[in-house]
Amino acid sequence: MFALFGKLWGGDIAGVATGAKAFIPVWLAIALVNMWVGVTRAGYTVTPELPILLVVFIAPAALVAFAAWRLTHG
Repeated sequence: MFALFGKLWGGDIAGVATGAKAFIPVWLAIALVNMWVGVTRAGYTVTPELPILLVVFIAPAALVAFAAWRLTHG
């Protein structure tokens, strides 16, 4: 959806890449909220939740960062 909005607002591949890059901080916020819910509502501590946060955030963010890089450099 971010890439689509980037295309609509930017009109070219650079706009798509910018839209994809905008996904990363939004995804970080969502992953942090997920961790917060796990700690405050589910009763987990930060220690077991931190590796889950890293997996939940890093995998999609790395994929989007690579795709954005390929769009602008490839």
